[in-house]
Amino acid sequence: MSNDKIIRIGGASGFWGESDMAVPQLLKEAREGLGLDYIVFDYLAEITMSIMARARAKNPDMGYAVDFVTAVIKPHIAEIAKQGVKLISNAGGTNPLACAATVRAIIAEAGLDLTVAVVTGDDLTGRAAEFADRKEMFSSEAFPDPQAIASINAYLGAFPVASALDRGADIVITGRCVDSAVTLGACIHEFGWSRDDLDQLAGASLAGHILECGPQATGGNFTDWESVADSMDNAGYPIAEIAGDGSFIATKAAGTGGIVNIGTIGEQMLYEIGDPQAYMLPDVACDFSDVSLSEIAPDRVKVTDATGLPAPDTYKTCATYSDGWKMVAPFFFVGEDAGRKARSFADNALKRARKKLRASNAGDYDEVLIETLGDDSHYGAFGHAAAAREVVLKIGVKHRDPKATLLLLKEATGMGLATPPGLALFSGGRPKPSPVVRLFSLLVPKSEISVSVTVGENSEPFLEPAGKPFDNSAINRPACPEKPDTADPMTEVPLIRLAWGRSGDKGDKSNIGIIPRDPDFVAWIWAALDENMVRERFAHFLQTPDNPAAVDRYFMPGTGAINFLLHDILGGGGVASLRNDPQGKSYAQILLAAPVPIPQSLAEAL
Repeated sequence: MSNDKIIRIGGASGFWGESDMAVPQLLKEAREGLGLDYIVFDYLAEITMSIMARARAKNPDMGYAVDFVTAVIKPHIAEIAKQGVKLISNAGGTNPLACAATVRAIIAEAGLDLTVAVVTGDDLTGRAAEFADRKEMFSSEAFPDPQAIASINAYLGAFPVASALDRGADIVITGRCVDSAVTLGACIHEFGWSRDDLDQLAGASLAGHILECGPQATGGNFTDWESVADSMDNAGYPIAEIAGDGSFIATKAAGTGGIVNIGTIGEQMLYEIGDPQAYMLPDVACDFSDVSLSEIAPDRVKVTDATGLPAPDTYKTCATYSDGWKMVAPFFFVGEDAGRKARSFADNALKRARKKLRASNAGDYDEVLIETLGDDSHYGAFGHAAAAREVVLKIGVKHRDPKATLLLLKEATGMGLATPPGLALFSGGRPKPSPVVRLFSLLVPKSEISVSVTVGENSEPFLEPAGKPFDNSAINRPACPEKPDTADPMTEVPLIRLAWGRSGDKGDKSNIGIIPRDPDFVAWIWAALDENMVRERFAHFLQTPDNPAAVDRYFMPGTGAINFLLHDILGGGGVASLRNDPQGKSYAQILLAAPVPIPQSLAEAL
């Protein structure tokens, strides 16, 4: 690394509701002389923002991640102050000022002298009518009815966070910002980077991307889960040791479970990204294609060679809005042909419910989804367990009237004595209708958004440069691997023997990142996993399986990785979806089962 100064940042939270074990781990790291400069927290997702918006509508003092107050500030603030560790968190959600006020009250009660700063300006909910002529950035759909809007938030960047730290903040609370901004903001402050230090900004953004999902970088959701299974009760939370050139070492808290290796860091690097050469952030357009990962010691992976292009002139902005009601009812079938029995039961329950809907002129369901778990249904045409003897049946429906969704549950339950044999109703409370919350993504020019940084009682506007439209021609696509010539006889092995994989969601899109275990596997994997093959594997989920544009494939020569982006595949995504897996978390597992032809000699060496 090119700079002697190193800052150590611990990632303590990947979502609202995560375990509270991270902060004690990381404070122990600081207390025992290993050093820790910052702890960063990511609590927000699109659906989280809509939940917080509804909470604030009911109570003007709510709308933030209360966990940050109850599980971090209240029990640990004295130790945080003693160790001199600074906190940066997007816990403010839709009400960062209320969150900061609560934190200040706890600090005052503890008799401590800590400065709390707040970044605001992301909340555009009150301006919904101004965006009525805007189009959805992916689908070009029209803007929804402003009366249905629950939240609109721009994804702010890291420079306002750095400004708050420059002005003496010990704790920085933001509303919606990009997940990695809490890490990048600390680096900008510590190293004095400017907006032109693009490679440094990209490298620290990647560090933030590694930290933002907590133990997903240290063995959580890891393809080789068995290697860490016995230690994940004490899963270590990640730490990035970041240098002035933007390179960093990924590690974890000492004496904790899990593992940090090329597989865990590589999986997290590819998690929930689209084009790896145009990972768009407010402060920089990141190119991760040439990133190099090297294991320099146990639980220590060096990450270098991220590069950056100039920041775009817009903020990605997400609106959430109500669009009817949904209900999902689970059932359980046991016995021969359990899957066929379950689907027959579901079909007949729907026929009964629809008869009553027609009789009352209520209109048909907007969407119906019948899924079974336990019969390989998620593998589509490539499943191997059609004769499963126990399955979970899920019937999901959407309708404008919540009573219509309840009608399905009534009819399905009422068929308990008129069903194929083997029905076992789930115990517990009856399902209830829930609102369908959809996501609408748009781009808003930076010039249309006013950002403010409040440090203590002093609030100042933060001037964000307008930037320029992103220039796609600036992307230099790498050469793709050529299939090797070989005279060896060929055999097939499952992809999981050759690669690690991780998948996740981006609205109604899913990405699947595949990282070769060995450079010798790269060309063979690339040859086997083309767009057509992936479309076939996921045809049962894709909205347009015959469309060649439904799947994008990107090569990353630095690691030999492939990133796939699958469009319109999550049934609307998030809370809008009726799917068992509305976020595509299982998709990598499905693809890792695919066969890859390789030379017999290579297979014998595995």
